[in-house]
Amino acid sequence: FHTAEHSRFCHSLGAYEMARKVIDKAEGIKEALGEYEQVLFLCAALLHDLGHGPYSHAFEAVMPISHEEITVKIILGNTEVNKILSINPNLALDIASIINHNGKYELIEALVSSQLDVDRMDYLQRDSYFSGALYGTIDANRIIRSMKIINKEVVYRASGAPAVESYLMARYHMYNQIYYHQVARSYELLLQSIFFRIFDLIDSGINVNAYIFEFVDAVKNINLDSYLFIDDLYVNGFIKQLSKSDDTILNDLCNRFLNRKLFEVIDLRLEEDKEKIENIRKKYTNDPILSRYYYEESRLSQYAYKHIDDIDKVNDIKILLPSGKIVSLEEYSPIVKGLITNAFNTFERIFYGEKNV
Repeated sequence: FHTAEHSRFCHSLGAYEMARKVIDKAEGIKEALGEYEQVLFLCAALLHDLGHGPYSHAFEAVMPISHEEITVKIILGNTEVNKILSINPNLALDIASIINHNGKYELIEALVSSQLDVDRMDYLQRDSYFSGALYGTIDANRIIRSMKIINKEVVYRASGAPAVESYLMARYHMYNQIYYHQVARSYELLLQSIFFRIFDLIDSGINVNAYIFEFVDAVKNINLDSYLFIDDLYVNGFIKQLSKSDDTILNDLCNRFLNRKLFEVIDLRLEEDKEKIENIRKKYTNDPILSRYYYEESRLSQYAYKHIDDIDKVNDIKILLPSGKIVSLEEYSPIVKGLITNAFNTFERIFYGEKNV
């Protein structure tokens, strides 16, 4: 999907805009959230993905802590963001509590991060548009207009339920067809192998012959200055440098990434040749180099709607009936009830490649 636009900056602005629309259009939101809490909601939406590193989840595979933890460190640390937030003595701490889901502001937590939130309403529209995948289109404005805040909980009028159902199906298809696409996954795994090889060489005392100080400092020491310095372009730059590395494995992995020489893929759900699968497993798992850098058994799952119990209220989607009664979405919608048991997909794949050295 060569036109896809995935920058965190654009998405963060989009999530902020979704939050602004919720404040403007959702019934009862201004009664439920005072002026300070509205600012808190907007800031949390704007900053919720601040801790994502270059190439997002591929980079997170080598980080010792999650991007949410990094987000909190940036918000609370000695950073420009923290200095701006310090206009109010509690703002940074309260935003951090929302990112951490501490329960202090449950309504804002649900609006920023849940099964139906401003984060997802932005990235689904954005990624659908830029990838050309029309099945990811959602009616976010209709969802927001049907939203109502009752007793500091989010509910959706029954008239807006079809838009919510459509949103759930769009999310399901986007994960199945875009986010978990085998080419996207192969690129992620190549990046992970490059990162792993860099740190394996460093740990062995070998110079990788590239300017990667900030990259190493960010991962090894979780230095925020270095973490904030690195981005996709920085990573692309040192991968291009390392495509001429003296280390043949790192050289090969980087050239694969730059020249689209991706790993082969076997879909374990479709491949009927069990002997072929076992021979590949045996070959790659018995070789420490191949198993470390050129082989991955990947299992990813995606559901259209997750059944929610009473403990996890933040993720529950509630429907307001004309009578005033509030019921769960799965209770109201036969479509969603069916999705819980039937719309579940597990991707089981083997990615593997030959050493071109």
